[in-house]
Amino acid sequence: MYGRADFQAAIDDEFTVAASALFFDTLRLLVEHGVTVVAEAAFQHHVWAPNLAPLRGAAEIVVVQCQADPAVALARVKARAGSRPAHADDAVLARGDEYFTSFRRIELDVTTITVDTTDSYDPPLADVVGYARLLHGG
Repeated sequence: MYGRADFQAAIDDEFTVAASALFFDTLRLLVEHGVTVVAEAAFQHHVWAPNLAPLRGAAEIVVVQCQADPAVALARVKARAGSRPAHADDAVLARGDEYFTSFRRIELDVTTITVDTTDSYDPPLADVVGYARLLHGG
């Protein structure tokens, strides 16, 4: 269990799998009750796609796809390694740039906004927020 002294997060360890299932169960519950939700996670396509598929009829899905240069992303993981015990930073660091270059981003036939976070936000965050408001008539 998370919080155990011997717990070492790994990609697809039993607790990560359980937490991911809970993430999507919670997302489904909120959507089924008409709640507007921002669901943020760095899942790959093979995780997002099957879990969002059941929600497509009940929700308007908009993807804000953030990306950064692999070297910058790796430096960010190195900088925060050890401070996020529930994340598999060691496994990511062991794979180096390859983890980020082989990362399969979510690809759905829905409105998608791509934001480059290599150096700030491109497009600027205010533009992303403005676009989201425009989509929802706000």
